[in-house]
Amino acid sequence: MQEFLEFTLGGIGVGMIYAAIALSLVLIWRGTRVLNYSQGGMAMFTTYVAWLVIRHTGNYWAGFAVALASGLVLGAILERTVVRSTEGKSPLNSVIVTIGLLIFLEGLAGIIYGGQFRSFPSAFSVTGLKIGSVALGISSSDAFTAAAVLGAALALALVFRFTSVGLRLRATAFSPGVARLLGVRIGRVLTLGWALAGLFGALAGVLVTPSTFLYPNSMDSIFVLGFTAAVIGGLDSPVGAVAGGVLLGVVLSYAGGYLGSDLVLVYGLVVLALVLMIRPTGLFSAAASRRV
Repeated sequence: MQEFLEFTLGGIGVGMIYAAIALSLVLIWRGTRVLNYSQGGMAMFTTYVAWLVIRHTGNYWAGFAVALASGLVLGAILERTVVRSTEGKSPLNSVIVTIGLLIFLEGLAGIIYGGQFRSFPSAFSVTGLKIGSVALGISSSDAFTAAAVLGAALALALVFRFTSVGLRLRATAFSPGVARLLGVRIGRVLTLGWALAGLFGALAGVLVTPSTFLYPNSMDSIFVLGFTAAVIGGLDSPVGAVAGGVLLGVVLSYAGGYLGSDLVLVYGLVVLALVLMIRPTGLFSAAASRRV
């Protein structure tokens, strides 16, 4: 029973990391209708910025804040200088461009910082929590990750549902021509969408890296699982991103604990295939309600 509890809570903790990546993908999809395959590279690059700040100041929270700010700036710059050239063209163009951005960011990080593995500090202790003599399988750092991701998901849901910014983002994504006729500054809205996605990606990078190592390709496997979580939950739903991340994290924790951890990525792809066969739009997608 204790083993089951540890796998469950540990899976929720890891799932929150997948949820953070999924949230950044949901944000940019809802705001621009682009799947950003460079999101992992953006998260990695901003995490290097945080690592530099922490290394020189010794202050984790200074690095955390600078990472979020650099995510905003990086997302905006990439949209204005690279991604905007694909606007109004075939969706395949944006796929190729974002994959190219991923390769560029990983190569640039390798040139600047080298390819060696670097440790990254956590905000709180990574020592497992206990209730009496019962180990919970999570740490204070995991609890902070869960709180940060849930707060980000709530903020994103509120922005899209209750603010004019969220309305402009959704209008631009679904009908940019009509939105432009209604006075929406399409270019600025797209830049904002990418900037916010960069911020969420930076949050994901800072949260996940203490449990791994920092190197140019460090976010690749995490991005794959975060993308899987986003598809499971539905690319239109912030709530679905969190639920998909938690579901995927728990399933992979059980599979890794009881079946072996060597094929975790394969287990994740199996979950993705099952969801796509049963409900291709995702478990929490709002697509059906929009068609009514």
